[in-house]
Amino acid sequence: MAEKQHRSREQIERITAMIDREQVRFINLEFTDVVGVVKSVTIPVEQFSTCLSRGKWFDGSALEGFARIAESDMYLFPDLSTFTILPDTVRHLPAMPSGQRYELSNSDSVARVICNVHTPDGQIFDGDPRAALLRAREIARSMGFEFRVAPELEFFLLRFENKTPVPLPHDRGGYFDLSTDLAATIRQQMAYTLQKMGISIEASHHEVAEGQHELDFGMSEALQVADGLVTAKYALKSIASQQGLYATFLPKPFYGVNGSGLHIHQQLFSLETGKNAFVDEQAEYGLSDVARGFIAGQLAHARAMCAILAPLVNSYKRLVRGFEAPVVINWGRVNRQALIRVPRLSTDTQSSMRIELRCTDSSCNPYLALAVMLRAGLDGIQRKLTLPAPMDENLFLQDENERLQPRTRLLPATLGEALEGMREDSLIHETLGDSIYEGFIDAKSIEWTEYRQQVHSWEIERYLPMF
Repeated sequence: MAEKQHRSREQIERITAMIDREQVRFINLEFTDVVGVVKSVTIPVEQFSTCLSRGKWFDGSALEGFARIAESDMYLFPDLSTFTILPDTVRHLPAMPSGQRYELSNSDSVARVICNVHTPDGQIFDGDPRAALLRAREIARSMGFEFRVAPELEFFLLRFENKTPVPLPHDRGGYFDLSTDLAATIRQQMAYTLQKMGISIEASHHEVAEGQHELDFGMSEALQVADGLVTAKYALKSIASQQGLYATFLPKPFYGVNGSGLHIHQQLFSLETGKNAFVDEQAEYGLSDVARGFIAGQLAHARAMCAILAPLVNSYKRLVRGFEAPVVINWGRVNRQALIRVPRLSTDTQSSMRIELRCTDSSCNPYLALAVMLRAGLDGIQRKLTLPAPMDENLFLQDENERLQPRTRLLPATLGEALEGMREDSLIHETLGDSIYEGFIDAKSIEWTEYRQQVHSWEIERYLPMF
C-alpha cells in the first residue's frame, strides 16, 4: 500500500510539473456513455487537486442509458495514467461559465484525463463502461493472463457538396496506394498527433474505397488501447474539420463499396512467464491449447457479442457478402472473409502470433467491445471448448448451397437479430452488469424500432410505380 501511495505521489508531482511547464489553463474530464459517445466536464486547472481527492460531481441521469434518476449523483475520478496535453489540432475550448470570461493566450494549454465513475459512497459505478473492461481484466489476471490488442481503425474522409457527403474529389487511391494528395497529408498529421498524445500508431495507409483510410494501432494492454480509441475518434474528426473535411466512422456510408471496420488483433500474455500464451510452435498453425480455447469461446458467443461489436442499424449493411466482411461464424488463415483470422507467423513467433476478429466496427464502445471479447475467449479456455476445423477456402467462391450448409452458423443480419442473440447469452449479461446491459438493450431496442417504422426512399422508388 505504501509503495502504491508513493507511486501516486510521484505521479501527481510529475503531472503538476507538466501543468506548470505547459501552462495548462483547463482540464477536460472525459468518460463515455453506454453507447460509446465521449462526454467531458471541463474544469479550471485550479480545481484539479480537489478533483483528485474528492472527485467531480455530475448528473448521470442526463446521459442515455447511463443511470436511473434514483442514481443520478455520480463522481468523476481521474486516471492519472491517461493525463495528456491536447495538441492545438484537437484542443477543445471550454464553455464559458455564466458571469465569467476566460481568454486563452497562445501559450495556454488544455489537457485531458480519462476518468472512472464512482457513486457518492466511493464505490466504482457498475454502469461505467470503463469499469466493465476493468472487471474483465481482473478476471483475466486471476487466470494468469494479460489481454493485449491492436486495432485497425478504418474511416472515410469526406467533403460535403450541396449537403451530400462525397469522398475527396482528388482522392482516387486504392488499397495501399502511395499518394501525395491532401488526404495523405492529413493522414500523416493524424498519426503524428495521436503519437504526441501517447497513442502508438504503427502504420497508416489508404484503404480499398475512395476516400477510405486506416490507422493501425500498436499492440498494447487492452485498457490503454480502449482509452486511445475513444480519444482517436474525436481527435481525427477535429483534425479533418480544420481542413474543411469530415471524418466518419460510420460502418457503411456508401452503397456498393467496402465499409469501414475495426479489425482487432488479440493476444494473451502469461503473467508468470511474460510470453505469448497463444504460441505452441509444435502444434498445428502454432496455436496453443489456450489459443484454441480462446478462439472457440469467441465463436461460441459471436452472435451474442455482435450487438456490442457492431451496434448500429448501419453496421449490418457492412456485414454482407462481397466486401471482405464476415458473414459466417468461422475461423481460418487465408480466408479474408473469416470472422476470426489467424495471420501467418513471422520469425518472431512471440510478437506475430495473434488472432484477428473482423466483425467489429468503430461505432462500438471500445470498453464494452473488448470486455465481451475477453470474457468470451476466457470462457472458451475455462470450459475447454473444442475448436471446429478452420475454413481456409474462400467461402465466397463456393456454390451458394455448399456454402450455406445446415451446419453453418451465421452472424446476425440485422441489429434486431443481434439484440435477440445478446438477450440469450448470460455471459454477456454478466460481463456488462445489470446497469449497462439494461441501458444498452433499451437504447438499441428503441433505435431498431424507430428504424423499422421508417419508410425509406428505396421502398418508394421500388414499389410506388408498381403498387
